[in-house]
Amino acid sequence: MSNLTLYTTTAVLVLDSDGNRIISKYYQPPHAASFLSSATPAQQNAVAASTPQLSTKNPFPTLKEQRAFEKAIFEKTRRATGDIVLYDSHLVLFKASLDVIFYVVGPAAENELMLSGLLNSFYDATSMLVRHQVEKRAILENLDLVTLALDETVDDGIILETDSTTIASRVSRPRPDVNEIQINEQTIMSAYSSLKERVAQRILQGSM
Repeated sequence: MSNLTLYTTTAVLVLDSDGNRIISKYYQPPHAASFLSSATPAQQNAVAASTPQLSTKNPFPTLKEQRAFEKAIFEKTRRATGDIVLYDSHLVLFKASLDVIFYVVGPAAENELMLSGLLNSFYDATSMLVRHQVEKRAILENLDLVTLALDETVDDGIILETDSTTIASRVSRPRPDVNEIQINEQTIMSAYSSLKERVAQRILQGSM
């Protein structure tokens, strides 16, 4: 029971078929920095051993280390037959679609079913947002929505929502109101022409 924490997720990634990043989010508990400054080395080691999600050491603090990690897991998973691998003390779950691969990364001791639920919910929400064409081009064209969907799914490494329909509905662009009056150049010209006709009719009636 020592592994009870909400901080379950180390990273969520979307890579293309060449291993280049499309979306990447790395997470660390927000209070980790203050813990590092106040805890002794023995306390830090104890926390890292019992609840690695709360470890203050960010395994990928720089862009260079992040890119190296992404390349490494891409090479390890692109020919894998399953959907989960263990890499460098990290649990890596992945799901491929056409020319993109979705990844969820967590500590080796984390519950893989929970991470799998996160992966599937984010993938399904993305599929709804791109009209079920889960490919690089569609994701890039809707990058704002997909990124917002990820933020609605997980924040600071804490899983917030696993219902894909709810996630997609929170970030979908609102449909235009059919009853809303659309004002543009054409409607203004139409109103002006109608006004001229009514004025002309009244002038004619007055002259008669």
